Amino acid sequence: MSSTFVTLAEVLECRGGPLLEDEVWSLLLGTAESLVDVSYKGHNSMCSIISPTSLLLSATGTLAFKNCTLSDEACAFTAPEMLQGRASSTKPAIEKMLVYSLGMTLYWSVDYHLPQNQPVQLSDHLNSLLLSMCEDLAHRRVNLNSILESCESQHKASLLPPPNRVIGQLVEDVFHKAVDHGSVPEPFAPLSGRSQMIRERLHGKDSI
Repeated sequence: MSSTFVTLAEVLECRGGPLLEDEVWSLLLGTAESLVDVSYKGHNSMCSIISPTSLLLSATGTLAFKNCTLSDEACAFTAPEMLQGRASSTKPAIEKMLVYSLGMTLYWSVDYHLPQNQPVQLSDHLNSLLLSMCEDLAHRRVNLNSILESCESQHKASLLPPPNRVIGQLVEDVFHKAVDHGSVPEPFAPLSGRSQMIRERLHGKDSI
């Protein structure tokens, strides 16, 4: 089982509700660490789109990324400059696109299955960080190192468990439910058509 991955989408589908704030902090720290590690190793094949169906979590708490093509489903999580055909292939430009995708993916995770009239339950700190990741203009987005610093400070201040433990628990919950129901997680429903709704809710909370 240690080599078995589930997608973030499957975790949410299994739960039937959004991630909790502490889980988002852990997932954000773990993903940022993985992306920095990939970047330092010079993996140029890294896709510049992260989505709930391409972010993979394992029972041992590790993360991996599936190649995510620019499909209707992925558009909700794709940086504006990539959608507009203005994307650069430089390392800093790719990092900013990944930051945008990750921010939108995590915001989608805290908005998952919430009624339209129910606000997303986020602290100002986390909401501001996600907003800074989802800026339309790439040069205004926060970078990975700044995200890491914010996450590490939050983990120390709040005494949060290590990211790998939280990630592993999210995956274990999926496996346990699958065993209870005698089935593996079903393929996730399409994510298309969510981009504008996510954007409106994200910026809507900021303006309250």
